[in-house]
Amino acid sequence: MTGIPDALEQLRSRLGDLLPFDEASCLGDDELLAVVSALEALVRVVDARRAAFAGEVGERSRVEFGDQRLSTRRGCRSAAELLERVTLVSAFEARRRISLGSATRARVGFSGEPIEPEFPKVAAALAAGELGADAAGTIIRELDRARRNADPVEFAAAEQALVGEALGRGDGGPVRCTSDELRVQAQAWSTFLDQGGREPDDERAMRRRGLRLGRARDGLVPLTGELMPEVAARLTRLFDAHLSQRAGLGFHTADERASFAESGEQPTADQQRHDVLAAALDTAARSGEHPTIGGGAPTVLVSVRASDLAADRGVAHADGVDLPVSLRAARHMICTGGTQSVVFDDDGRIIRLGSPERCLTPHQRRAISVRDGGCLIPGCSVPAAWCEIHHVIPDADGGPSHPDNGVLLCWFHHRTIDTSGWAIRMLRGVPHIRPPAWLDPGGGWRPVTKSPTRLADQRDRRPKNQPEA
Repeated sequence: MTGIPDALEQLRSRLGDLLPFDEASCLGDDELLAVVSALEALVRVVDARRAAFAGEVGERSRVEFGDQRLSTRRGCRSAAELLERVTLVSAFEARRRISLGSATRARVGFSGEPIEPEFPKVAAALAAGELGADAAGTIIRELDRARRNADPVEFAAAEQALVGEALGRGDGGPVRCTSDELRVQAQAWSTFLDQGGREPDDERAMRRRGLRLGRARDGLVPLTGELMPEVAARLTRLFDAHLSQRAGLGFHTADERASFAESGEQPTADQQRHDVLAAALDTAARSGEHPTIGGGAPTVLVSVRASDLAADRGVAHADGVDLPVSLRAARHMICTGGTQSVVFDDDGRIIRLGSPERCLTPHQRRAISVRDGGCLIPGCSVPAAWCEIHHVIPDADGGPSHPDNGVLLCWFHHRTIDTSGWAIRMLRGVPHIRPPAWLDPGGGWRPVTKSPTRLADQRDRRPKNQPEA
């Protein structure tokens, strides 16, 4: 091994001595900004080297190398995972560095001839410390989308122009573009280069279609992507069908919408579309028409400590997302999907595994659907197929997994049943509803159903001299 790691460690130590961490508060305005600029220039040099070395890690971890891949020999699934473990950066940052290093890395052909980088102008400016990794990544990402259809001469000109703007050598004179300004210009160049002359729009759309779940922030997971037009049309019609107030559809009753309007908390269209999508995903998972996972329907595994659930403190965790899940959400999912107790000893060994509990069978669900006919909350028109099963008496209180203890609720009303003011009870296996106090100050209980057959039975049992409502 060369002395490069030792030299870099000495450089890091000297930088710490030269510029103490709390030095910024001691500087005047002009010196503060000068140091910020000088530090950024130093970081650009470091970023270029980090990208180059990350690109080499990616090169040595190519799939073609099989078991001899560097990542495999180090016990990692990919170059990104290997870089994560060595540098302790996030997976996103590891992939970004490898992508940047690969695009600016010179190669050697099969016959030994040198091959210039995919983006030579970006590579040169990056290596010289003139172009930062953020700006370089922006140019590469935006132009690469148009590479397949772009004229090579025009593509090279676009790269040259964007590097010039980033370095203050373009039409804007000595003023360097920020990364965000550069992104706008790069997108304009990409549109110019890829005008669809060689590839039909539909084929380009198929290549660019995608859906992405972002990194969690502020308690939410962002969803972004590009849909094919026909897929977007189906999704739009799905939203229209369930959110059209003219048709009387949606997850909120007319009384609830009026109450929201009075309180200023009217759900936005985006929030209502979210609720529709949540119900659609749950319905699709139950349909039996999708691939199974471990022999069962796609099911989200949520783990929570029994002591936290009993004490109503702490959080739960769902597989597939890094963000903790609230206990309220955990109870909702337990009520819908059932529980299975797992007991560990102090060392973490599983010492007892309970059987799954509170899982209503498909036969029971169908029976409940026939009895209830849809979400039981009056005024809510979500159909039975879109509803979840709510256990009226929770498992902690001894409630059984039986149709006499299960009712249909839509995703929204199930998620908010503990806070909305609506109350449900079962009398001899028949659901009864009590509206919130603001809606019915008397607080009376009443049997409820939306089943056409049960409604017909109720009509037939009405005394002959009683007028129809």
